[in-house]
Amino acid sequence: MHPRSVTVLGSTGSIGRQALDVIARHPGRFHVEALAAAGARPETLARQVAAWRPSRVALPCADAEDALGRAMAALGAPWPGGCEVLVGPRAAAEAAAGGSDVVLNGITGAVGLEPTLAALAAGSTLALANKESLVIGGALVMGAVRRQGQIVPVDSEHSAIAQCLRSGRPAEVERLILTASGGPFRGRDRAQLGGVTAAQALAHPTWDMGPVVTINSSTLVNKALELIEAHLLFAIPPERIDVVVHPQSIIHSMVRFRDGAIIAQASPPDMRLPIALALAWPERLGDVIDPVDFTASAAWTFEPLDNATFPAVGLARRALAESPLHPAVLNGANEVCVEAFLAGRIGYLEIVDTVAEVLGGFRSSLGPGIAPTLGQVLRADEWARARANRIVEGSDA
Repeated sequence: MHPRSVTVLGSTGSIGRQALDVIARHPGRFHVEALAAAGARPETLARQVAAWRPSRVALPCADAEDALGRAMAALGAPWPGGCEVLVGPRAAAEAAAGGSDVVLNGITGAVGLEPTLAALAAGSTLALANKESLVIGGALVMGAVRRQGQIVPVDSEHSAIAQCLRSGRPAEVERLILTASGGPFRGRDRAQLGGVTAAQALAHPTWDMGPVVTINSSTLVNKALELIEAHLLFAIPPERIDVVVHPQSIIHSMVRFRDGAIIAQASPPDMRLPIALALAWPERLGDVIDPVDFTASAAWTFEPLDNATFPAVGLARRALAESPLHPAVLNGANEVCVEAFLAGRIGYLEIVDTVAEVLGGFRSSLGPGIAPTLGQVLRADEWARARANRIVEGSDA
């Protein structure tokens, strides 16, 4: 079997590192063709370059290139022969456009949009962990899809849905049911969240993720983005997508069919499973994770979402109802607010409160169902960030 060539975007982040772990466990199945990283972990990237000897390495700036060179020298590893270094703000997109069989987009944030579009345009299978690019790009991204199955989701919830959907025809699907862990503050009311610190919000009970995703999980903004993503990926109206709290994070999502049957995907909370599925789709690899042990006693519980304390999912429904650009506004404002919270500039409750304020102030000329241009998406994102920054700084009129 000819190995699949893989480009890993965000290779030094949580998703990227786990993807390379999966690849390492399956020698001969994959070939790492390119790596892209933001430059924050040059030592990690140096070890990856030395181990995988990619044809291309993408970095956002010259400083990151210099740091990687120093890390390679400290490691005592020679630079791989023929390896091209791409440098600049479009470097990740250039790597994504290289024509690999699979492009794993593990970049965090809206900056993942251009690489997503580049991978699709190149005809690569897109293993999508960067939910923000789909959320903000919406119909633009889906319109760039060249073939059925070109986008394979890496989010555990959407991977679960994709697996469950194999149990029936699209016309037989009644509802999608997204599960949420509830985050570290499940069961608290709004009054109990006022003094939450960044350290507390970063202490997720079941998942080990990067800081932005972990904060988003605690506010349930992550679930809001996932609702938008599920609507787009599976062409299911938002009103037919439910969110239920499942603290154990064993059932990753479910599909209810028209006859009343509910198909669920269960596995321990380990991102290597959806990553492996995305890399090998539609095949399943062996030696990925240990399965659920049904010989041991366990209880799985489910609770309704507390929309009053955690209104983010409701904001996602509102954004989808308003216009194709409102999800970009929601995401852009949230990225600004999460950064401000982690820097100690705003309180925890101000994250979603500010997002709601920014979302409420945006006006779009596009009606629902109309695909925006890339320029319109980027302008909406820029507007949202500017408005959120003014609110954070207390200068918004």
